[in-house]
Amino acid sequence: MSWIAKLYETYESSFSLDGVHPWPLAHFVKNAHIEVVIDGVGNYKEGRLKLLIGDDSPTLIPATESSVGRSGSKIAPHPLCDELGYCATDLPGRKKEKTDAYILQLESWCNSAFAHPKVQAVCDYLKKGSLWKDISNEVDFPITFKNKSGQSTKLAPEKVFIRWRIEILGDPCSGTWEDESLIAKWIDFDELFNSTSGFCFVTGDECRSARNHPRFIRHAGDGAKLISSNDTSGFTFRGKFIESAQSAEIGFVVTQKAHNALRWLISRQGFRNGDQVIVAWAVSGAKIPDPMVDTKTIFDWDDLDEIDSTELDETPNDIDHGRDLGQSYALKLNKKMAGYRAYLGDFENIIIMAVDSATPGRMGIPYYRECFAKDFFEKLESWHQDFAWQQRPTKELPQANSKKAKTKVVWPISTPAPYIIADAVYGKTVTDSLKKNLYERLMPCILEGRAFPVDIVNNCIRRASNPNSGEHWEWERNVAVACSLYRGFYRRHPIQTKRRDYSMSLEINNTSRDYLYGRLLAVAERIEQIALSVANEKRMTTAERLMQRFADRPYSTWRTIELALKPYMQRLQSSRAGFLNNQQKILDEIMDSFIGEEFSNDKKLSGEFLLSYHCQRQYFRNKAESENSDS
Repeated sequence: MSWIAKLYETYESSFSLDGVHPWPLAHFVKNAHIEVVIDGVGNYKEGRLKLLIGDDSPTLIPATESSVGRSGSKIAPHPLCDELGYCATDLPGRKKEKTDAYILQLESWCNSAFAHPKVQAVCDYLKKGSLWKDISNEVDFPITFKNKSGQSTKLAPEKVFIRWRIEILGDPCSGTWEDESLIAKWIDFDELFNSTSGFCFVTGDECRSARNHPRFIRHAGDGAKLISSNDTSGFTFRGKFIESAQSAEIGFVVTQKAHNALRWLISRQGFRNGDQVIVAWAVSGAKIPDPMVDTKTIFDWDDLDEIDSTELDETPNDIDHGRDLGQSYALKLNKKMAGYRAYLGDFENIIIMAVDSATPGRMGIPYYRECFAKDFFEKLESWHQDFAWQQRPTKELPQANSKKAKTKVVWPISTPAPYIIADAVYGKTVTDSLKKNLYERLMPCILEGRAFPVDIVNNCIRRASNPNSGEHWEWERNVAVACSLYRGFYRRHPIQTKRRDYSMSLEINNTSRDYLYGRLLAVAERIEQIALSVANEKRMTTAERLMQRFADRPYSTWRTIELALKPYMQRLQSSRAGFLNNQQKILDEIMDSFIGEEFSNDKKLSGEFLLSYHCQRQYFRNKAESENSDS
């Protein structure tokens, strides 16, 4: 019951915040299709009817425990706003039981001490029996609307949901869903006439018991429940208890507030993947970083969009300035996290919760974690520190003489978001099911500091080693993600003696066989790219085409790449001799760095070759940008 207790606390805390609040008790939000306008004495306002679409549609409506969970043939009317099958007594082919139940409930409310003028106006209007006639004169049925998937769907007249707008002179709030006094009247009426006393296992108090628990948690059409109802005819508790009262009961106010808080949190900051939703929050309602996004999105670091390459020297033996940027990244990350810690304090309660449904009617909690703010920020900082690497997003640069912005590739240091990792590991065709599984495996790595799954790292390396696995920009992004995961895996290696920290810049003095082979591939690619550019040719280089084979058999494949470079080198000898001379020096220095017979070892390369390949390419890119800015 910990999750429901924490959500209940969150609901209580949220009302001290500014802005949108969770739904009130005994209410939920429903997408309406038609808005009917009447006056204060129940007269229909002809020509004022409104068809609702998009953002105008979600409507807060009063509800009973039975109506909020109704399904199938069960008759359980909402107290005020409902489908035409319940409201329109003159609807052709109507079920009399539905309209009778609706009118009876509405009259009970109007005849109580909690009556409201707007509710009375609706009751007076419906007793005239002209609702269907009035609206069908203005609307062609069946009406068509777009469902959650964006598909156009024709709606049967009895399923059309209406809401009420009552225009009363001197009352600026005509919509029933906006009138706080009406909302309060229904809450009081519902508490008095629909209450059953029991013991709440969450608060430990004797109070009104919940007999049905809310649904519509993730969106307006969500039929799945986190807590099943204690029915007396099904199999919810049979076989464990003699009667439902022996099971763990929850107070009506607790379950309403807890579910409303969860809805509010999901709509406000939930991470969605189909039916799976992940949400992290502070019980106080204070803002916290989203653990399911990349570093740059959390902190909006525009100043880390690009590497400052103006201090690069011409000689390849100098240390890349990117090493300093890695240190700067760590300092900035620590400073940002320290800011959150100072704002929240060490012992603020942080909750991370994932919900998902295996069937349309049942929802589960595949991941749940409570922690103090201090632990949360330590683990989150560790994730963004251990898995940081130069990623490949783009940004738009406004053009002075053009309405169309120019797109520029930037290379900020950042940890990739889980959805980017999913694309890099599985490709564009990744299914929601695969993503769900991946996210559930990533969450302990992000939030508990666990070692990263090696199979995910290997899958990502395999795809990144194949430039033909997608468009060029996708492949470049995949290489960056693979480097990020490989680096993070070794920073958290399950065997402590195998842990190591790879630099985010080019390690000139690294003599590892795999690292050196990755550098060789990048240099060969660079030579051929410049040669093709000189001849105004645009195609993949030999190094790119053979990259996957190179990763499996580097020594034998390098011979093929080296021979293919000869004509390009001859072309550059006459046009770019200085450039070629520098590249040949780099090749010679890399070859001289191999230890013993390691160069002739043809065994498969580890993901380390991608680190050096990516760093060497970044070195060339930064050097070229520096030269262009100096010219």
